[in-house]
Amino acid sequence: MEPLGSDDPRQIGDYRLLRRLGAGGMGRVYLGRTAGGRTVAVKVVRAELADDPEFRARFRQEVEAARLVGGARTAPVLDADTEGPRPWVATGYVAGPALGAAVRRFGPLPAPAVHALGAELAGALAHVHGLGLVHRDVKPSNVLLALDGPRLIDFGIARALDGAAELTRSGFVVGSPGFMSPEQAGGGQSGPPGDVFSLGAVLAYAATGTAPFGDGVSAAVLLYRVVHEEPDLTGLDGGLRAVVRECLAKRPEDRPAPAALRERLAAGAPGPAAGGWLPPVLSDAVARSAVELLDLEGEVAPAGPGPARDFADAPYADRTPTQADARPTGSPAGAPTGPHTGSQPGPRPGVPGRPRRRFARAAAAGALVLAAAGGAVLWSQGLPWDREKPSQDQAVTGPDALPAAFLGTWEGTITTQIVPLPSTFRVELRAGRVGEKVGQTSNASRLSSTVCRGELTLLTVAPDRIVLQERSAGADPGCTGAPEQQTYTLKNAHTLHLQVSGAPLGSDPAGDLAQRA
Repeated sequence: MEPLGSDDPRQIGDYRLLRRLGAGGMGRVYLGRTAGGRTVAVKVVRAELADDPEFRARFRQEVEAARLVGGARTAPVLDADTEGPRPWVATGYVAGPALGAAVRRFGPLPAPAVHALGAELAGALAHVHGLGLVHRDVKPSNVLLALDGPRLIDFGIARALDGAAELTRSGFVVGSPGFMSPEQAGGGQSGPPGDVFSLGAVLAYAATGTAPFGDGVSAAVLLYRVVHEEPDLTGLDGGLRAVVRECLAKRPEDRPAPAALRERLAAGAPGPAAGGWLPPVLSDAVARSAVELLDLEGEVAPAGPGPARDFADAPYADRTPTQADARPTGSPAGAPTGPHTGSQPGPRPGVPGRPRRRFARAAAAGALVLAAAGGAVLWSQGLPWDREKPSQDQAVTGPDALPAAFLGTWEGTITTQIVPLPSTFRVELRAGRVGEKVGQTSNASRLSSTVCRGELTLLTVAPDRIVLQERSAGADPGCTGAPEQQTYTLKNAHTLHLQVSGAPLGSDPAGDLAQRA
């Protein structure tokens, strides 16, 4: 959670905005308050996306789906404007961290808490499916842990079971690699069994701190593993292991129904006398944050964004943890590089390794706009350009200096060559010389909440062309692990062409970027 910046609104509809909770490829999410004192989460769509009829239709569908679902273990939609120049939606605020952030800070959940989590989420899915909807993006960042039970959020890519509301483009895979079902990963239709598969992956992650198909590798590698290989369930024991394995069955017809799943998991959940469903250290932290939220007031004057505080005294935002401190960067997609063996962690020919991690580290979380859509989460590190504005006041000249024509903020859509996954790419370039860090990037998937961030080092310069090396500055699952080279060519005074090299199997994305004011 960050103070409002000079470019952030102070009022949206009837809601006074207090802080910025997160940002991503689709917009920003704010913590707001009504005149009566109710705390809400307000998602505001980016101006350029508001002009895209297809995106506006998807956003309208998201709001309609969330309204239909109501408040059954979800965050209710309170208000929305889907037709204005800047579409927005306000939802009930959920005072609790996303599952990924909680596991990263406190480690895997104990078995009784995982049973309770699974039982409640299975019940929520049964409700969603009973309304004729499928969620299609059940993952750790879309599960909030409130004191009175979990909440399933983000209906941004939900669709009607009859397919009438399907708005995704032909050939695009929609969802979050590593947590989507095999049929969804293959580009097919995903029904209720697909949500059950995703729930199984979420429960495995909650219980072990590690995604069952790995992390810290490209999206395409994860998709390959989901479709062709068995999950790694190391660390799961007894009845929970059996339930998760059934949920992760490759064939949809072999997976249990949500209602039956709820009954099985509820048997292992803590009873009313247990004093709460979350472990004490986590429930205490959530309670403290909720109390501090009551004293939060709006700013007297616009303030520049600042760094996030630690979990214990700050609100929450989430990304699911990546490979231990590797924090990969690059593009949110690539191509499969080969198989892995779920029972044998470590490097394998052609596929990045999967080191085991039994205890998640405390790390700042990347902000995901879709994850906050259904009732925002707190803990946000924010985006690099929101934390640090490059200075262009100090001129740097000479043959090894970054040409002045490249300075500033550039943004546009880039697309991979092999797997056609579009993303919103943003780069901020500041003055510097060859060998120095001269900027930062964010690459946010347009079809999921994956955000990859990097820092740029200047390699070579020419009057109309520069080459930079990108290295990680924090990333989400689905981001590539290897450093990439980025070539920027000046097309005219207001347009750059970006060509990335070094992505897996030549999936190198490219696209034009426009200069931002």
